[in-house]
Amino acid sequence: MTQVMRIDSITTEQAAVRDLIAIHLAGMHASSPPENVFALDLSGYAKPNLTLWGAWRGEALAGMIALQRLSATQGEIKSMRTHPDHLRLGIARLLLDHVIDVARGEGIRRLSLETGRGDAFEPALTLYRARGFVNGDAFSDYKPSDFSQFLHLDLA
Repeated sequence: MTQVMRIDSITTEQAAVRDLIAIHLAGMHASSPPENVFALDLSGYAKPNLTLWGAWRGEALAGMIALQRLSATQGEIKSMRTHPDHLRLGIARLLLDHVIDVARGEGIRRLSLETGRGDAFEPALTLYRARGFVNGDAFSDYKPSDFSQFLHLDLA
């Protein structure tokens, strides 16, 4: 694994962040039916209950992940994406572990996420399950579908 120099809070005002969000959106649209693309656009990151972090290798943004706080005790993982130039280096694992640690520190008792099905989603699903996430019911405003699946990690 190549060492990540730092994980910092990031904003959409940074060009590298906007570029990675564009890559993420393109990937979600390429791998998901249109009605099942729940990835945030640039405006979605302005929510006061959402924090976006980036993993940096030197000056390069290697990956990103967001935590949306749904309540005082439930959080949702959004926008986990590794930049294509930094795949298979453990970036996603470091970011996921960071968000789990932050959530625990904030007293969040349950982390949830929505993701899709198919080959494009398998690496992330493997990581989520390795960290203890299990499939479960839809949450928040999501509706069950043949494409979406919902994973949860109890932190309590």
